[in-house]
Parts: sequence; structure tokens; C-alpha cells
Amino acid sequence: MVLGIVGVVAFAGYWAWRLQSNIHEAPLSAGHATADATNDATDPLQILIIGTDTRSGADSNYGTTADSSGYGNSDVMILLNISADNKVVSMTSFPRDLMVPIPACHDPQTGKDYPAQAVGQINSAMMEAGPGCAVDTVNQLTGLKIDHFMVADFNAVKDLSNEIGGVQVCVNAAIDDPYSGLKLPAGTSTVQGEMALAFLRSRHGVGDGSDLSRIKSQQEFLASLARKVKSDGTLTNVPKLLSIADTITQNLTVDSGLANPQAMITIASRLRSVDLAKVAFVTAPWEPYTGDPNRVQLKQPDAAALFDALRQNRDLTAPAPTQSASATPSTAPSAAPTAPAYDKTLQPVTVANGTGITGRASELATFLKGQGFAQTSEFNAAATDTTNVYYSANFADVAKDVAAALGIPSSQVQPADNINGVQVYVGSDFTSGTHYTPKLPSNVVSQTAAQTTCQTAFGQ
Repeated sequence: MVLGIVGVVAFAGYWAWRLQSNIHEAPLSAGHATADATNDATDPLQILIIGTDTRSGADSNYGTTADSSGYGNSDVMILLNISADNKVVSMTSFPRDLMVPIPACHDPQTGKDYPAQAVGQINSAMMEAGPGCAVDTVNQLTGLKIDHFMVADFNAVKDLSNEIGGVQVCVNAAIDDPYSGLKLPAGTSTVQGEMALAFLRSRHGVGDGSDLSRIKSQQEFLASLARKVKSDGTLTNVPKLLSIADTITQNLTVDSGLANPQAMITIASRLRSVDLAKVAFVTAPWEPYTGDPNRVQLKQPDAAALFDALRQNRDLTAPAPTQSASATPSTAPSAAPTAPAYDKTLQPVTVANGTGITGRASELATFLKGQGFAQTSEFNAAATDTTNVYYSANFADVAKDVAAALGIPSSQVQPADNINGVQVYVGSDFTSGTHYTPKLPSNVVSQTAAQTTCQTAFGQ
């Protein structure tokens, strides 16, 4: 009995040492406030999963010498959200060509400081100052506080797919992509090692040849991986779990909070009972970037609705109906002229009722008066689908505060020439309560982990 206990303790100690020695560690932030202390076992978790394109070390076969130094670009960026009760899980992909604001970042390795950028390509944040800069960028973009990150290189994908015996993927037509090396017949195939990596890397062989098509391949692969791991009972098989952990941690960089084998096992145990139909794969809503068709930007208000839902750990598998474009401000008269100083009690604020519900504007006007905006008035306006806050010159700060009081995202606050002061134009997406909940588009979820999908070959 005693010998058995000693053996178990020794086994656990060996694996703890083994895994700990594998792990590479980097700061969670590049100089900005980090997440609050989180209980990995019971709290909601946000984990940023990053795939780096660095060609250093064992990855040198995939690029040139010039590619082999530094952090690399974050060619894959997926935000994993797990609700506190483990019933809602989402994996949100950010296109590598997404143009976003990038905060000032400090590189912990070189000590170099990088200034904030009004707009930059999201995958360049890590290249500048490491994974902490990528975390800070996504935090700023989404309003979330990421708890952990994992940075995996090419070999992590190959080794993991080999360790679990391959992953089934489907393509609707044969693919032969010389750029990535992907060769697959039409239909379902099991990929592992180099072919698994090629499936995840291929752009020219799938969809329209863009990174956005590659995201679909990544989502299909991860969904299939989740189904296999669950059907094999991997998350409840400790020896198998430790073997997989040993494999992937050799090619993994994590934050200090995750640089602990027990933390990884704790998170894995949370996922073992998740309903795969509630694991949602999402791509951040996007549209072509102004001035450069080869780049994309967030599409609003859809992106704001998604990020609000992520902050609230809402079930993305049951989204609200799609909203239509917003109306222009009503031309009804506003309140009295503004005072020169920002005194809440003197600001002209109107609530335009575009909901079609009698008394809705009065309800919100009363609320805003309770928030200190004493000069708030209301009127009925033409029907509109989407709520917006409009403001005239010199009222941007007031509009921001009015929107914040009602929970309206900053993406739905905009200037207008035909009003005086601030106008809350209330639409059919805000018919009750005093806190606005953005509506998710109906197609926000690409697929769930329970769904088997088939990737489209290039040109099909």
C-alpha cells in the first residue's frame, strides 16, 4: 500500500518535472494591465491561441534564414472562451490581415519600446514585441481581459496530429497545392504530420485562395479534432493526456500563469464534459479595408455585438436576427443650445423613438435624467432597426458618456450635421430595459464542433 502511494507520487512528480522543463514562458502583457487573478478551475476563461510563422529551430525547413529570428507573425489567432459553468465555449478567429489599432508595447527580450499605432495589421503585433503585445491588442479591440495565451509553432501541429493518430477532414474536390504541399482526394481523408500542417497552411488550394478561406480549414480541423478527442476519451485518460501534453509542450510558449502542468490539466478537465454542439467556431465579422482590397477591417455593428456577447459569455449558437443598416438622424428639433462647459445638467440630449413602441423614448429619457442629463427630451421618429447615438460638433464627449450610460457600443456613436447636441435614435433592437444588448448576426457561427463540414477546393 505504502509502496503504491510512493509510486504514484513519484510518477506525478516525474511528469510535473518533465512537462515543466518542456514549457517556454513569456509575459502575458507587453506593458499594459494584465487580467485579474483568475481561478482556472471555476472562473470564465479567455485563452488566446496563437500560431506563429517563425522558421526558427526545427521549423527552418519552412522558410528562409530571414524568417528564423524574432517572434514571427501571428499567422493564426484564435480566442478561446470558456464560460464559468463550462456549458458555453467559443473559438473566435481573427483574420491575419485585419487592420486594427495596436497599443504601445514593450519588448521584454530586447527592452525596446514600440509606439502605439492608430492602425496596423493584427498579426504584426507579436512580431514587434512578443505574444504579450498580441494579447494587449486583442484586449483593446474586444474589451476583454485575456487570462492566458499559448503560442504554437508548425511542429506542434504535426506532433499533436501524430500523437492522436490523425484527424479526419473533408474537401469537396481533389486538391493539389504546390505552395503548401497539400494533396487530398475529394471526400474524407485522415491527415496527420506534414499533411495536417499542409491542410492548415494551405491558402492557394482552398476557397478563394485567401487567408479567410484558410480560417475555414482551421475551424473544420479543430472541430474534427474535438470530436475525435472526445470520442476517444482522451480528456479522461490521464496517461494519454500526459503523453499529449509532453508532445505539445515541447513546441509551446505560454504565459507564467499557464506555465504549470496542473493549470493545463485543470483546463483540459473542464472541457471533457462540454456539449460539442455548444462549441461555436466564429470569425470576427469583417469587410474590405478602406483603401486596400488585400486587407480587411471589422464590420460594425456586427463586431461590437460579437465582442459584447463574448464579454457576457453568451451562447453564440443561438444568435439574434441580422440587423439592417442604421437610419440617418431624425430631423426633429433638439433641445436648447449647449453651455460652454461640460455640465451634465445643461447638455442638450434627445431620445428619438424609432421602435414603434409608445412611451419607449420617455422611458429612456427618464433614465438619462436620472444619470444627470437633466435637459433630456424625447419625440417619435421614423422606424429604424439599429440604435445609434449621434452628436454635433463639440459634443463627442457628451455622446460618449450618454452611450456608456445606455451600454451602446462606441461603434454606434457617430457625428451628424443636422442635429444640435446629442441624439439617441432608438431602434427595434432596443425595445426594453435601459441597457442595450447588441444583436448578433444570424450567421455569426461558422460551425459547431458537433458539425461535420467539407472545405471547398480552390476554384469550386
